[in-house]
Amino acid sequence: MNTPQSAPTAVRTRFAPSPTGYLHLGGARTALFSWAFARHHNGTFVLRVEDTDVQRSTPQAVQAILDGMKWLSLDADEGPFYQMQRIDRYKEVLATMLDAGTAYYCYSSPEEVEQMRELAKAQGRKPKYDGTWRPEPGKALPPVPEGRKPVVRFRNPTEGVVTWNDMLKGPISIDNAELDDLIIARPDGTPTYNFCVVVDDHDMQITHVIRGDDHVNNTPRQINILKALGAPVPEYGHLPMILGPDGQKLSKRHGAVSVMEYDTQGYLPEAMINYLARLGWSHGDQELFSREQFVQWFDTRNLSKSAAQWDPKKLNWVNAHYIRELTDDALVAHVAPRIAARGGNTEDLDLVAILNLFRDRAETLEQLADNAMLFCAPYQPADAQLAATVLTDEARATLKKFATAAAALDAWDVPTLAALVKQFLADNGLKMPQLGIPLRVAVTGQKQTPAIDAVLAILGRDLVLQRLNQV
Repeated sequence: MNTPQSAPTAVRTRFAPSPTGYLHLGGARTALFSWAFARHHNGTFVLRVEDTDVQRSTPQAVQAILDGMKWLSLDADEGPFYQMQRIDRYKEVLATMLDAGTAYYCYSSPEEVEQMRELAKAQGRKPKYDGTWRPEPGKALPPVPEGRKPVVRFRNPTEGVVTWNDMLKGPISIDNAELDDLIIARPDGTPTYNFCVVVDDHDMQITHVIRGDDHVNNTPRQINILKALGAPVPEYGHLPMILGPDGQKLSKRHGAVSVMEYDTQGYLPEAMINYLARLGWSHGDQELFSREQFVQWFDTRNLSKSAAQWDPKKLNWVNAHYIRELTDDALVAHVAPRIAARGGNTEDLDLVAILNLFRDRAETLEQLADNAMLFCAPYQPADAQLAATVLTDEARATLKKFATAAAALDAWDVPTLAALVKQFLADNGLKMPQLGIPLRVAVTGQKQTPAIDAVLAILGRDLVLQRLNQV
């Protein structure tokens, strides 16, 4: 395992997911912005896995997060660090705080704390722990209940305000009187989320924290703990959430699935990076840009303060652009495994020519693989109904004449075949559908295909003449 650096660089950011599920779109965007901020400032990007929720954290979720980060090429300079491997460090800091009086043991049961909160609500006060076990000068503490294990609470200041200048939201102030004495260790001694985050950010010398705005309420608590430790306070920026196309919170019904599912669905990581970057950040009207341009342009002042909206059609448009930009070799490398997964055979086929037939209209790699099966799947003659409709006696006679003309060609390539088709139509007084549709049905078993001259060229002379002779 890597260890935190001993000396801070100018900028140190972190992405700290909890492995209670896959890496979702919101998490991926947070990771992207944190990574880009570090790269823009020639800083350090740290990956930290916050796995102290042992009931919900799973090795599968950890791997899903690592896989998602790898697919997006959001490479960490340090880490991954695992909080469960740092328990001794947390206990060391807890002991220091208990000795310093910035933390204390609390023996109130969860039921008693709930009663305190209900009473406060009934009296019109903020519902929170009432400080029964909080040490104060001259205050007598209750007797320790027999056999009850205590939690450890942070002794939050009772006066003044916590203020920070949020990178997105601007100045935010919270009265300390509004904050509870936070539990920072459970009865079994395991530290809680907000405490571990603070110790980690301090030890790893994090200078900037970019995260979702669901963490805004955690920030004043974490700032107070940092101050109690005598630690520097990072700059914070809280990103608005991502909404679905209907304006509601993004959920599975909108496609809020693991980022790796988008790999399965045929999206390129470059397209996902480009699209996620535009969800809450902008550089003028620029819609398409490289990873390098994004890093160069990234500035938190250009982050949006309002929620971004997920648009599957826009993602498809971006993905289609990146598919068109792929080199032929890269295109084959991406699509060939998908064809193989469908049982397709690419041997003795010009796969580059096949894929380029469909490339310009494809929105995903899966669409390309589906389309390529026209050539890569075993030949299936047209079904009886289609054959009866299209391959009439007149059509068969036309195809016989065309086969004779095709067999006499000196070359078998797209320009030669295109010229043959044009001349054949003129010589026989036919319109394109009268030849094209029966020809497609005869040689592919399908009524619709790309340009027929390109299809015939890829299938090859022998195969085309064989299938024409069969009908």
